[in-house]
Amino acid sequence: MTIPAQFDAEMIENKWYDYWMKNNYFHSEPDHRTPYTIVIPPPNVTGVLHMGHMLNNTIQDVLIRRARLKGFNACWVPGTDHASIATEAKVVAKLKSEGINKNDLTRQEFLKHAWDWTEKYGGTILEQLKQLGCSCDWERTKFTMDPDMSASVIKSFVDLYNKGLIYRGYRMVNWDPEAKTTLSDEEVIFEERQGKLYFIQYKIEGSNDFLTVATTRPETIFGDSAICINPNDERFTHLRGKKAIVPICGRVIPIIEDDYVDIEFGTGCLKVTPAHDMNDKTLGEKHNLEIIDIFNEDATLNSFGMHYKGQDRFVVREAIAKELEETGALSKTEIHLNKVGTSERTKAVIEPRLSDQWFLKMEDLVKPAIQSVLVDGDIKLHPKRFENTYAHWLNNIRDWNISRQLWWGQQIPAFYYGDGKEDFVVAENIEDALKLAQEKTANLQLQTTDLRQDVDALDTWFSSWLWPMSVFGGIMDPESADFKYYYPTNDLVTGPDILFFWVARMIIAGYEYAGEKPFTNVYLTGLVRDKQRRKMSKSLGNSPEPLELIKKFGADGVRVGLLLSASAGNDIMFDEELCNQGKGFSNKIWNAFKLIKGWEVSTAIEQPESSKVAIEWYEAKFQHVLAEIEDNFDKYRISEALMAIYKLVWDDFCSWFLEMIKPGYQQPIDSVTFAKAIEMLENNLKLLHPFMPFLTEEIWQLIAERSTEEALIVSTWPEVKPFNASLITDFDITMEVISGIRTIRKDKNIPFKDTIELKAINNDAISTYFDTIVTKLGNISSFEYVAEKVDGALSYRVNSNEYFIPVVGTIDVEAEIEKLTAELVYTKGFLKSVQGKLSNEKFVAGAPEKVIANERQKEADALAKIETIEQSIAGLQ
Repeated sequence: MTIPAQFDAEMIENKWYDYWMKNNYFHSEPDHRTPYTIVIPPPNVTGVLHMGHMLNNTIQDVLIRRARLKGFNACWVPGTDHASIATEAKVVAKLKSEGINKNDLTRQEFLKHAWDWTEKYGGTILEQLKQLGCSCDWERTKFTMDPDMSASVIKSFVDLYNKGLIYRGYRMVNWDPEAKTTLSDEEVIFEERQGKLYFIQYKIEGSNDFLTVATTRPETIFGDSAICINPNDERFTHLRGKKAIVPICGRVIPIIEDDYVDIEFGTGCLKVTPAHDMNDKTLGEKHNLEIIDIFNEDATLNSFGMHYKGQDRFVVREAIAKELEETGALSKTEIHLNKVGTSERTKAVIEPRLSDQWFLKMEDLVKPAIQSVLVDGDIKLHPKRFENTYAHWLNNIRDWNISRQLWWGQQIPAFYYGDGKEDFVVAENIEDALKLAQEKTANLQLQTTDLRQDVDALDTWFSSWLWPMSVFGGIMDPESADFKYYYPTNDLVTGPDILFFWVARMIIAGYEYAGEKPFTNVYLTGLVRDKQRRKMSKSLGNSPEPLELIKKFGADGVRVGLLLSASAGNDIMFDEELCNQGKGFSNKIWNAFKLIKGWEVSTAIEQPESSKVAIEWYEAKFQHVLAEIEDNFDKYRISEALMAIYKLVWDDFCSWFLEMIKPGYQQPIDSVTFAKAIEMLENNLKLLHPFMPFLTEEIWQLIAERSTEEALIVSTWPEVKPFNASLITDFDITMEVISGIRTIRKDKNIPFKDTIELKAINNDAISTYFDTIVTKLGNISSFEYVAEKVDGALSYRVNSNEYFIPVVGTIDVEAEIEKLTAELVYTKGFLKSVQGKLSNEKFVAGAPEKVIANERQKEADALAKIETIEQSIAGLQ
């Protein structure tokens, strides 16, 4: 089999992904094996691959490929989320560019456009994941708007309503004026922004007096229902029972008293606008105030805004400030920092708004989710520190606003049959709704045409919180074979930003519907940032195009580059050089494989002792690292697991083992050693495969002809076995011995082809087991242990052992003595400066313990070096 000279990543990526797909290696069906299941955090259906997706899905692929190798029935379910707000916004924008207004369309007409858009642009990201090497079970791909998925959502709503957990309420909600929908509290991002504090004067009715109110939102004065003062504020006792006049509109409003008002903030007087502030609404209910809604759904002012009707709230803010100033009602303005709520999706500033909405009671639902994570530990968060965030959210949870004023999504299954607020029924379909309505009203004459379904859609998260169950049909049929086999899933890999939005809610849903956890471990990745720690974004121009990175460095190189710096929960400072490092690692492995396959193999020669020793050492080292890797995987330290494999292959296998067994120039290698070298290379490939699937499969298939059942993807993960740890510690010393020889050869310009003698005083009584390795790698003609120092020799130390290389004719002894003498003078000077510090009582008393220990180590090292140099000079003399 011909081995290409160069590793062509693009060619082999296409070849092996097609091969894996053709042979259906990714697909899973229930069988006798233990299942290992991951469900993908479904990306937006119209999304494209970004660096966060690259990291998240690479980690998932590492876990699923390793599980497959370990003999589990590995199932990774892919899919996409309909993303109500984001997708509807894109469709509305597209229609607008074509001169079509959403409001001019019927719901069905709009949904046709939405489905057309989804079919055209949806699923791109899943195709891109294939280029990364993701081994998802593509036959199980799900979309949250698939008929069976939607049916699960509707069934869930009806069930929760019938349990008394879903209710309709007139509440103050977070309104996104751009998307024209309500948002849950968790979808509001608070940003600190610099604004102004406007000091507005309100006249006191029937007098020339006035009071001053400080507000950040002067445009809301049209919705003022009262002025509130603190009853304990002696400054305003004269205002009790009086009324104030709202500037511009001239409306007369009462002055009320409530200790809610902070005497120290602003002027001590608070304008109360019940329709546009949560706290003001509470005050309004308490004091029975009028509710005046001044905004349209797009945050322009309505008729209550008088001559500002139809203008945007921020435009009005500037204009009304000028009008107030001109009329003498604005006494001053001040710069003011305050936190402004913005929409997570559209970035629009949120408007508090009173509205009829659907809510889910969370107080009791959340209890099992708190118990399982924070008390019993049935579900583990990695890193554990995120339990604090989880606890804060769940212990302070509020009822979930689950309705959205959108058309794209599952339509709320409430059907109205009359004019009253309570004239509705909740059912999975209109036929069931009709029966319920007829029973409720005792009116058998009602027809389906008399029913009107609620126009709102459900929050996208109300769909995706069912994801681990609904993808296996568990909501519609809890007894289905798939659900009973694959649920609960094993690991979830996601970002901490959706720990509450999605993770906590899936846990809540799991206990409510399946009576058990949806997964056991949650691996929380960090954000991918640039070298300056900035979050990657298109606007900053600091986010590389993932597919371009794959083209440039190969999918394996990108995967390695990302994972080497991706410790759980910590942000990743991404640098393209990491991918270049990954590409370099690919080339290193490829060249090592070519080296081995390039050796001529002979059955006629015996295995050298040095090769036997090398094999024993590498087998022990492999097992030592394998145990370390398993421990890292158990603790979800994926980056550390990769680093352990990286060092094993680069340092131990390539730099040491292959050098130890490499045959002499133009000499064959014995067949026993060659077979072992191939076996060890194959074991390395198994460990590397989850991280570098393409390269490893290519080399695996080039090593020997393989059947489809023998492909690396379905091979067997190496088994942890007992090993001789002393071989590892002894060889660590041996490496230092060999490094000492190489240093002297380099410093003294002694060519490697020239043999040298080596003598040693074994003060540490170290094992001589690796002497054949020292002899081979040092090109030693004779290696003997002596009792006395060797005259006329170059020397070095390894711990207490002393090693001597007798001077060969090519060395200028006088020049070497002169060089060593200069080094001795410098080292003695260095030692003097260190000892000067350590003899300074002030320094020793004031410096940290770590600094003192460091200086003492410098002193010890310098003393040892001086002794070695003096011995070398004495030997040469």
